[in-house]
Amino acid sequence: MTAHRTVRLVLSLLAGLLLAGTVATTAQAEDGYRFWGYYQWTNGAWAFSQKGADAFVPADGGVEGWRFAVGGAKPRVPRAAGDFDAICGKTPAETGKKRVALVVDPGTPEDAVTGDTPAQPTGTCVVTDPKSNGAQVLAAVAPVRIEKGLTCGIAGYPSKGCGDQVKSIQVPATDAPVTLQVGPAVGSTAVQSPAPASSSDDGGGPRTGLIIAAAAVVLLAVGAMFLRSRRSADKQ
Repeated sequence: MTAHRTVRLVLSLLAGLLLAGTVATTAQAEDGYRFWGYYQWTNGAWAFSQKGADAFVPADGGVEGWRFAVGGAKPRVPRAAGDFDAICGKTPAETGKKRVALVVDPGTPEDAVTGDTPAQPTGTCVVTDPKSNGAQVLAAVAPVRIEKGLTCGIAGYPSKGCGDQVKSIQVPATDAPVTLQVGPAVGSTAVQSPAPASSSDDGGGPRTGLIIAAAAVVLLAVGAMFLRSRRSADKQ
């Protein structure tokens, strides 16, 4: 198992434990992690995605959610409801495309990395190819920083860090709801995996590996042609 898959599995298990854990009624001190959580709006509530954003394909009319927060034994879901009509109601349907409502909640100042200030939560209607996955839907709205296969930053937030452990966190019993800043719809006709904005300690990722392999094949082919040319010249 590669390093980035291992890290992704750890955070997935962590998020699963968050959802399965007992919801506290008062703030409690505990250890946790600071990261972007990935959710879908299901049956009138946010549910942690059981698949990574690059493996989940939202349906037409689906609602995707991202929330940055420090999480412990209590899930930290987006603070606004996943209202498809409020986000995509004014965007007409297009033949051969799907509409997905995207909620991005950068969280509270208390959850922020030192020196960072979270922006207002946004709602965006993404008009895209029916095959677009969750990662592609997100990348159509904002630049995404990916490290070791994890979504670490959205639209430059946070400016640093990725899934960092935080000691003795204070998680509020509830998060006050917020009003989304609904922006204009965005379209994405190309179905391709978004290129990571940056990466570290991951060997360059699978895309770099493919490029290196392709370059090696080209070099071997050129070398073989050169050797054949030399042999032909030697025989003459």
